[in-house]
Amino acid sequence: MRSRYSAFALLDEGYLLRTHHASTAPKALDLDAAMDWRRLDIVATTGGGPFDTSGTVEFKAYYRHGSERGILHESSRFVREGGRWLYVDGDILA
Repeated sequence: MRSRYSAFALLDEGYLLRTHHASTAPKALDLDAAMDWRRLDIVATTGGGPFDTSGTVEFKAYYRHGSERGILHESSRFVREGGRWLYVDGDILA
């Protein structure tokens, strides 16, 4: 999760697409260079241990976009395939 957050902050579309599960991956991403990601807080996790094949990460990502400040609060689902964790999808939380 932290590496994907960093990739969003650095606009690294290649990394984001490589770490997205093939069943849900978009063909391209529309990353906004004006989005300034400020901080990532991991709220909770389930699974994701050395013997798990799936897991979830609830996080809050703080951002600034122009004069607007906000928080992306999401519960993300991941699966491990070939020793790599891949993002499947997520639910936006209030």
